[in-house]
Formats: sequence, C-alpha cells, structure tokens
Amino acid sequence: MVQSISNLYQYRDLLWMWILRTIKVRYKQSVLGVLWAILQPLLLMFIFSLVFTLFLNVPTEGLPYPIFSYCALLPWTFFATSIAYGITSLTTNMNLVTKIYFPREILPIAVVAAGLVDLLIGLCVFIGMLIVYQIPVGPAALLFPVLLLVQIILTLGIVLLASAINVFYRDIQHVTPLAIQLLMFATPIIYSVTAVPEKFRWLYMLNPMAVLVQSYRQVMLYNTLPDWGYLLQALLISVAVFLVGFRFFKSVEWQFADII
Repeated sequence: MVQSISNLYQYRDLLWMWILRTIKVRYKQSVLGVLWAILQPLLLMFIFSLVFTLFLNVPTEGLPYPIFSYCALLPWTFFATSIAYGITSLTTNMNLVTKIYFPREILPIAVVAAGLVDLLIGLCVFIGMLIVYQIPVGPAALLFPVLLLVQIILTLGIVLLASAINVFYRDIQHVTPLAIQLLMFATPIIYSVTAVPEKFRWLYMLNPMAVLVQSYRQVMLYNTLPDWGYLLQALLISVAVFLVGFRFFKSVEWQFADII
C-alpha cells in the first residue's frame, strides 16, 4: 500500500490535471454551470421544508427546518454524487485505461475531489443561511474539517471498491441509485436522530454517514461536541472500508484493461 501511494504521488501532476478536467466536463455545455452544485441541495431543502413543515411536523430541536435539513443535505450530496459518478469512472474512460499506464485509482479519486469542490461551493450558501437565521458559530465548528476528513476516507473507500467491481459486473451502476436512496432514509437528513428509538440507536449508528450527519449538526448548528464514541466508531469503519476498497482495487487493477 505504501508503494502504491508513493507511485500515486509520482503521478500527482496527472491527478491534479484530471481533477480539473473532471470539474470542467461535469458542467460543460451546462447553462447554470457550477450553480448546479448549489441548486441540488438547495432544491431538496425547499421540497423537504415544504413537506415536513406544512404537512408533517418533524422535530428539529428548535432550529428552522431549512437550515436543519441543508446542514445534512450538503455533506450527503457530496457523498451521493461522488459515488454515483465514481462508480463509472473506469468504464467511461476505457480508452485511457486500455491504452496507457497510469495509476488507475486517479480516475475515481478525481471524481471524489471534484465532488469536494461542489461541497465547498455549497458551503458558501450554508454560511449565508447561518447569517440569515442568526445562528452563531462556536468553537465546536473547528471540528468540521475533522468530520469532513472522515467522510472523504469513507467515500473514497466505497468509490474505489465499487468502481473496481463495476468493471466486472456492470449491475453495480444500476443498483447504486436505489442503494443511495435507501441509505438516505437510514441517515438523519429529513429527521432528527432523536426520532430513532434509543434501544435501536446503537444499530442505527453503525451507518457512518448517520454519525457524520448528526455530528455536522452538532458542531455547526448546536455548538456542541459530537459523541466521541460514535465518531470513533465511524472513523474505524471508514478506515476499514478504505483499506478494503484500496486493497481490492489494486489487486484487480491489472485486469481492467483486458475486461473493459
């Protein structure tokens, strides 16, 4: 693994170039361009706010529902978009994979990096919402980069694993949208984690994204520290997923050119 990371570092210029290309291609010939990075979570926020404030009364622990949901939708959109685009990153670039050598993990990593740029753009809207709703940001917000790092590790692990499997079994790219939708309802995005019965919460929190979304809200909206036990658990699961994904990716990398 150390050797693979060292090899990837030698190709850092190619990685940077491919990240820029991925960002440009994603919004090429798009009228709104990078505004889609803002509109996607923003539109979902409006829909959820309409449904869960007018028709259903969802507890938000004293917060306005728009910012309550947007705080969760922002990292979730990064997670879901990275997986959706990352899974097909190898098969959609088959001409490169079959013709020249380079560390193949550059392709899925670039997709995740492009998704991270979208998240940072959307973060500007979130900061504006904090000002509008007069929600003070406290010292706990300094943990935001730590939570984001854990999420990046988790996302990279899933994307590396799924993109490699997709080379052999294209069913993965068809199953993924359904899996993401199901996982969304198993994550406290449209509701508070307090809605989950206490006796089942330990099982619910085995989902790392559930822990991360709840932690984002705690540090950014409530100025409280996250549950360190659950956060450590999410970190361990994320690292395990990354190690498995990276190891599997590198073990089958030599077959990509022949199978694609």
